[in-house]
Amino acid sequence: MTGRYDLHCHLDGSVRPDTIAALAREQGITLDRPVTELVTAPADCGSLTRYLTYIDLPLQVLQTPGALRRAARELVEDWSADGVVHGEARFAPQLHGRQGMTPDEAVAAVAAGLAEGRAATGVRTALLLCCLRHQTPDESLAVAETALRHRDVVAGLDLAGDERLYPGAPHRPAFDLAHQAGLPCTVHAGEAAGAESVWEAIDVLGARRIGHGVRSAEDGALLERLRRDAITLEMCPVSNAQTGAVAGLAAHPATRLLKDGLAVTIGTDARTTSATTLEREFAALRETAGWTEEQERQVSEHAAAGAFTSS
Repeated sequence: MTGRYDLHCHLDGSVRPDTIAALAREQGITLDRPVTELVTAPADCGSLTRYLTYIDLPLQVLQTPGALRRAARELVEDWSADGVVHGEARFAPQLHGRQGMTPDEAVAAVAAGLAEGRAATGVRTALLLCCLRHQTPDESLAVAETALRHRDVVAGLDLAGDERLYPGAPHRPAFDLAHQAGLPCTVHAGEAAGAESVWEAIDVLGARRIGHGVRSAEDGALLERLRRDAITLEMCPVSNAQTGAVAGLAAHPATRLLKDGLAVTIGTDARTTSATTLEREFAALRETAGWTEEQERQVSEHAAAGAFTSS
C-alpha cells in the first residue's frame, strides 16, 4: 500500500505536550493545570473559535528559533512513527515575533527542524506559510513576500482562520503575488462557513487545494467544479467533528465524496490539539464508515497527486 501522506498539519497544534511543558519550564512560564488539559481540546468544542484557544499555550512557548526548530524536528519524528512518508507542516511566521524573532528567522528555524527530521527519518517534508483571515491584507501580503524570499524551503501559501467571521477576498493581493511567482496555494474553507466560502477560495483566491471543505457537500454544482478541476480536499475527520464542522464522525462526508470521485485526502490538522494521528483518523473511518485499505489507498494516491513541492 502507498505510504501515508499528511497534507494538512499545523505545527503549533502538533507540538508534543511534554515538549510544551519543558519549554514552559525553560522560559519561566507557570502552568496552572496539567499540560494536556491546556493543549488538548475536548471531543466536542462546539466551534472552531473555542478549538483554537487550545493553541494559545503552544504559541506562547514557540517564540524562539530553538523552540520552533525542536517542534519541527519532533513533528517529522512523529510522522515517521505514524507511517507518514510525506508530511506538510504549515504555520504563521507572523505569530512568532513576541520576543523579537522576525518572520524570516521563524521560517529558517522551522525549515532547519524539518531538515533535521528528514535526515533522521527519511520522511519527505514540505513547508507552507499561513496568512490569517483576521489580519489585514497588508499583513497577508507580507507573509506571501516572506514565502517568496524563502522559495528554496517554502512550498506553498495558505489562508487559515474562521471563514464564518472573516472573508477571504481581502487577502487576494497576497494570493495574486503567490500565483505570479508560481507558488501553489491552499485555503481553509467550507469548515466554519458553507459552500460559498469554497467558491471564494477557488474563484477569488485560486486555491488548488481546500483545507477541510466538508461543507462542499451542500452544493452539487460546487462538487462538480471540484471534481472537474481535480481540486484536492484536505479533510481532517477528528477535528471536523470536534469543531462542529460536521455533526459527528459518522456524518463526515469524506466517504461519500471519495466514492463520488472527488480528490479526498485525510490529514490530522492539529495532532496535539485533537490528540490524533493518521492511524487514529483512519481507525475512526474504519469504525464509523467501514473504510478498508482500498479507501486508504485511494486517499493516499490523491494526496500524492496533490502534494506541494517536497524536500
